Parts: sequence; C-alpha cells; structure tokens
Amino acid sequence: MMQGYAALPSIHATFAEASDVLQEDLWSLVNDGPEEKLNLTVHTQPVMLTADVAIYRAWQQAGGKQPQLLAGHSLGEYAALVAAGSLTFSDALKLVRYRAEVMQESVPEGTGGMAAIVGLDDDAVAAICSEIVQNLPGTFLEPANFNAPGQVVIAGHKQAVMQGIALAKQRKAKLAVLLPMSIPSHCALMHSAADKFARLLEQIPLQLPHIPVLHNVDVQPHPEATSLREILARQLYCPVRWTETIQAMADQGVTHVVECGPGKVLSGLNRRINKNLTSIALSDSDLLQQNADTLK
Repeated sequence: MMQGYAALPSIHATFAEASDVLQEDLWSLVNDGPEEKLNLTVHTQPVMLTADVAIYRAWQQAGGKQPQLLAGHSLGEYAALVAAGSLTFSDALKLVRYRAEVMQESVPEGTGGMAAIVGLDDDAVAAICSEIVQNLPGTFLEPANFNAPGQVVIAGHKQAVMQGIALAKQRKAKLAVLLPMSIPSHCALMHSAADKFARLLEQIPLQLPHIPVLHNVDVQPHPEATSLREILARQLYCPVRWTETIQAMADQGVTHVVECGPGKVLSGLNRRINKNLTSIALSDSDLLQQNADTLK
C-alpha cells in the first residue's frame, strides 16, 4: 500500500516512529504481510493512521499548502487531529490500537458485518435497515457510512446484514456486497466499546487544534477537550456523515480537497458529492510533489 512513497525518507521515519511506539515493524507488515494479519483491525487501524500521518508530513515537507479545514473518514479522523495539533502522533497510535481492541472484543468474530449498498438513496437504505430489524427482533442493522449520494454502508449483526444485501438487490440496488471487515463499525453494536474507549480518552491530553477539524458525527468542529472526547467516543456507534462533511467544506469556500493516504477512494467519493470541488489524491510521491508545487 505504501510502495508509491518508498523513496521518501520522511515516510520511513514516520513508520519507524510508529513501530517504536507499538513495538512492531509496521513497514514490514504493509509490505510483506501476511495479509490475514494486516486485515485484523488491531493491525489495520494503526497502519492506516501511520500511512495518513506519514503522507501528510511528506506533503508539508514538499511545501504543500496548509489546509484551512481538516476531516477524516472514520479512522482518518485521528490523522486529522494529529495534523491539527490536537493529538500527538504517539497518543493517537495508542488510542487507535486500543480502539481496535475494544471494537473487536465487543462483537465476537463472525457475528457482525458490514455491506456496501450502491444505487439507492439514503432514505431507501435506512428503510431497508428498519424493515430487517422489525423482522429480526433483537438484531441491529443501521446505515454506518454515508459515503456519497447513492453509496451507503450498512452495519450490524451478520444475519441482518445478509438480509439487507438481499433486500437491497430486490429493490434494484446497482451493487450490494459484503465487505471484508472483521467488525461492524459505526453502529449500535459498538456502544460497549465506546464506553471502554471513553475511559482511555479521559487519560489522553488534548490540545486546541490550530486548524478546525469537522467531525464524522455532527460535521462540526469540537476544539475543547471535553466535547472532543465525547465526540470521539460517539463516533464508534454513530454513522460517518462524509457526504455532508464534503458539502460543508464547499459551503465554507473550500475549492480543493487533498486526500492524504494511499489510494484514491475518498477523492472518487468527493467528486460524486460536489463536482465543483477539485479533488486530489496524493497516491504516490510524484503526485504529492506535483500537487504541492501546483497549489502553492
């Protein structure tokens, strides 16, 4: 996932820093696997955070323009808080590793799931979830990620998710597919994880951000420590409102959105949300430098 940046010393330095904090060789994990280990959320979450922070630091070193607003999709919110100066990188790593542990512990493996639904609007997907829950008492199924118009991820008990996939197909979804996730994030099954996570958050020092961060839960900044801790705990069981987040950026005068992370998934979503925004993915070191120079 990081081969496109392998020539940049700052990338290696950030991975080495994270490896020291977590006492595990993250660079080897992303390059050599094994894949089944990388796909466990207790490894995926720290690796994703490290990748995002490494690329943001490389952007800064390349002379990239300082952002006016920050946001992160789900786990990416922690990278945004590091970039904003609210969290140290070391504390963020400890938080996301523990976040992953309590999330995994809260739902036995195989009992929860997530699925992507493409081609139905938000209300139609929410109606499917409500219908499934009524027919399966004692289960949870909810919209978890509002990623873009016509693209919603649902999460909950595995049986309910599978029925949700079937019903979405019946209702002419273009795509309804189970995601390879080991936990059902951003749904009510994460309440117990959020309670445990909140206790660790109380011990982590938080600083006033020097760049506003729009949060997944309510698309608002939370610069004060008390409200920030609360919103980060709630994020575990509340949906990611990405469509509204990108639209809020546009409404506040943002013209360019730069994705700091391997791949270009968010840039693709952003273009679907608002075609007037220029969405840029820093998907390798050449594109990073090129766009840093262009946006100066």
